[in-house]
Amino acid sequence: MPALDAIDRKILSLLQTDSRMTMQALADRVGLSVSPCHRRVKLLEERGVICRYIATVDQKSLGLHVSVFISIKLARQKEEDLNRFARAISKWDEVLECYLMTGNRDYLLRVVAADLSSYEAFLKNKLTRLDGIASIESSFALSQVKYSTALPV
Repeated sequence: MPALDAIDRKILSLLQTDSRMTMQALADRVGLSVSPCHRRVKLLEERGVICRYIATVDQKSLGLHVSVFISIKLARQKEEDLNRFARAISKWDEVLECYLMTGNRDYLLRVVAADLSSYEAFLKNKLTRLDGIASIESSFALSQVKYSTALPV
């Protein structure tokens, strides 16, 4: 994969800030005419550098006031156990992020819920019903200090 040049990086930075920016506005901001700018964006998409365009929605406006970070320790760390866990949680809308970790936990999840009762239902009806979990540790976020979906380019 060819390296990204300064113009590619500027395009990525601008699109991460506003993916609805018109091609004309994007071209103007990076110093290109529309056609070469459009070609660069298409190439970034084809190469998988730009993987999708999304709308970021405020979770509290949807009534999801609770953010929980959950550390999971599995009873065994065999590949089939890791894969079974990953398949199960990938189906749950409450889980926004899941990472396979090093250290004293196997997985770290970010989960959202409307309130403590909703989180308790998630815990009892979904998470604790998975086979192979040795321990679950929940940490509740008091406030969000920073949130960004933009990668440093």
